[in-house]
Amino acid sequence: MSPALPDNIRLNKKLAGGMAYKRKRKGGVSVISLITDFGQNDNFVGVIKGVILSINPNAKIVDICHEVKPHDILTGAFLLKSSFKYFPKGSLHLVVVDPGVGSERKNLLVKTKDYFFIAPDNGVLSPALKGQVSLKIIEITNKNYFLKPTSDTFHGRDIFAPTVAYLSKGEDFSKFGKRIKSIKELRLPQVKITSKDLIGEIIYIDRFGNLVSNIDKEMLDNFIKDKKFRIYIKDKTIEKLSHSYSEGTYLKPLALIDSFNYLEIALNWGSACNYLKAKKGAEVMLAVT
Repeated sequence: MSPALPDNIRLNKKLAGGMAYKRKRKGGVSVISLITDFGQNDNFVGVIKGVILSINPNAKIVDICHEVKPHDILTGAFLLKSSFKYFPKGSLHLVVVDPGVGSERKNLLVKTKDYFFIAPDNGVLSPALKGQVSLKIIEITNKNYFLKPTSDTFHGRDIFAPTVAYLSKGEDFSKFGKRIKSIKELRLPQVKITSKDLIGEIIYIDRFGNLVSNIDKEMLDNFIKDKKFRIYIKDKTIEKLSHSYSEGTYLKPLALIDSFNYLEIALNWGSACNYLKAKKGAEVMLAVT
């Protein structure tokens, strides 16, 4: 018997009473991850979860982050790129950082070899999808899966949440809309490389005040090889890479490769962000000596 839905959530009767409710995705209960800029002070996140659970009470929802700064697509993209591969294969990743909600931008459903991604077509998916194989892209257009009435200002509730919920129950990927060939690319800050230096910038600041740059480990290793180098940020110089935060001198900035393989500037027992008065976009230079 199909689970009852709240009276105020009106869904297509055929879907609500049909096979979509009887099938489960292979491998058991589906995992749905959430990244949003909704914060925790309002009801937005709770409502999205309510819609998902009304359609699939067996869904397992994991909150990656809801504290993305409003409209900060770059941070949403960074968090998704550095998180999705740690989830079980078959997981569904929903990202709602959507300054263009209600505009003509597309609603996307993307299938790769191992995962599904649901988000607005504003570039937030492109870093995570780079290099993924078996890429299939759907523009979500099938209104049978939308909540009615469908708001122009809350697609997270009315379009994305029911889509990810039905998909988690095993609904056919192709039924949600029409196939398209490409998605919007996010222009990420590029690292400048010369014969003597790498020049990158801070792209993310975590709650500890650690400054994450766009210089990754592979790029750094290929550049320095066995050469001596110095790292410059603001008016400070760092002359080595540490392996952990505890290797640093108390309240002195240090550099290390973080757990997601990016060059990070940190402060032992403190906030590098506050100490250096650094913001996103601050330059980080690595120079050989």
